[in-house]
Amino acid sequence: MVDQLPNRGLETEMLEEMGFSSIDDLFSDLPEHVRMSEPLPLPPPQSEEEIIADARRLLGANLAMGEAVSFLGAGIYRNYVPASVFQLITRGEFLTSYTPYQPEVSQGMLQAMWEFQTLISELVGLPIANLSLYDGSTAAAEALTCAVRVHTRKASQSNTVYISELVPPDRMSVMHNYCQGAGITLKVLKHNADGTLDIDSVHSAAGSCGVYVEQPNPLGILDGGLTQIKEIIGKNTALIVGVQPVSLGLVEAPGNYGADIIVGEGQPFGSPPTGGGPIYGIFACSKPYLRLMPGRIVGRSIDVDGKEAYCLTLSTREQHIRRHRATSNICTNETLIALMGAMHMSLLGPEGLEHLAYRNMTACVLAKQKLSEINEISVPHISSAHFNEFVIELPRSAADCLKYLDSVGIIGGFDLNRWYDDRTNWLLVSVTDQTKAAEIDLLAAQLAEWCSMKEVVA
Repeated sequence: MVDQLPNRGLETEMLEEMGFSSIDDLFSDLPEHVRMSEPLPLPPPQSEEEIIADARRLLGANLAMGEAVSFLGAGIYRNYVPASVFQLITRGEFLTSYTPYQPEVSQGMLQAMWEFQTLISELVGLPIANLSLYDGSTAAAEALTCAVRVHTRKASQSNTVYISELVPPDRMSVMHNYCQGAGITLKVLKHNADGTLDIDSVHSAAGSCGVYVEQPNPLGILDGGLTQIKEIIGKNTALIVGVQPVSLGLVEAPGNYGADIIVGEGQPFGSPPTGGGPIYGIFACSKPYLRLMPGRIVGRSIDVDGKEAYCLTLSTREQHIRRHRATSNICTNETLIALMGAMHMSLLGPEGLEHLAYRNMTACVLAKQKLSEINEISVPHISSAHFNEFVIELPRSAADCLKYLDSVGIIGGFDLNRWYDDRTNWLLVSVTDQTKAAEIDLLAAQLAEWCSMKEVVA
């Protein structure tokens, strides 16, 4: 093995410097059964043309999401992104721009960032928005710690935050990671059988630091009861609402019913699913949370010549490298992807956003109606309003159903047993403006076919 390695003289010199006579001596502390004793199973050398031909062959096996009939969502959605967004974002001043610590040479980028904040602020109904976080989960976790920072200074609350029991485990994991080291206790709010929040359980959250809920919730349900929460918990407990931003083209902005902090996954604006990333988080708040919010904020001011000027404000770079004394560990931003979101929102405008939300909801209503007509399938929350997605209950396991649908070229949805242990037969079906009526008919037909099949016993 040693004789097969290149640069024999240099290797020997390095080994001697470390006090070893061979590579085998260097790794002698590793057990024999984990050491590789034969050459790596690599193909022989190839020319550039051969490598490219192999790469094309491998890439040809991939299936682009746009080429498949897909009903998979569960937090990442495939709304149409205008082609102009991709053209604009490749301009050098955006694509290669560094975080603008020096405002005198970064006015264009800073203004674009400020426009993003303004659009988010108007969308959610709160006066302040930051320059985005890594994703919706980090935004939600940061909101919890921000609420605790604010409200433990104002009153004698314990460091407790209540969160919806439906929060997906991946997001719950991020929240737990943020809160465990900070001494923050997480408690859950129960939901009713119809998927809506149990408002009676909210009374126990009064006096805590915060309450976190989502609208629509992870089952796609639009819950009208959330408008009562702020009145129940009072001004000394933060109401934190996670949103699907496209829904705000039709649904009341949470800032209008008392939300103190609004967070969400910004991906539906400006960014295709792209395998799950890169994406960006939304974070907006009311004035009492401004000084203790995470991330960066761009402010608009007037320079010495009386002209409009933009700069990072209320949060210095040094604040984020103060270790345990820092407000947050968010010390950068997802500016490029967030600017894609700003471009998308600007191109839509208020009427375009309303139309986009309407297309999403119309597709959802049509899909729910079609699938509920299949005798063997029930819709557990059929009486509730939904946005983007809804749950169907199958006669057998959702995992088995998804395998069948995949075999006929359909990505059928999300197996909710991956989130909730007791929901083996629940399938989360997601639709967007990109879902065609013919695709919904195809899904309904194939689900009916699967339901009619006898269960295969392994």
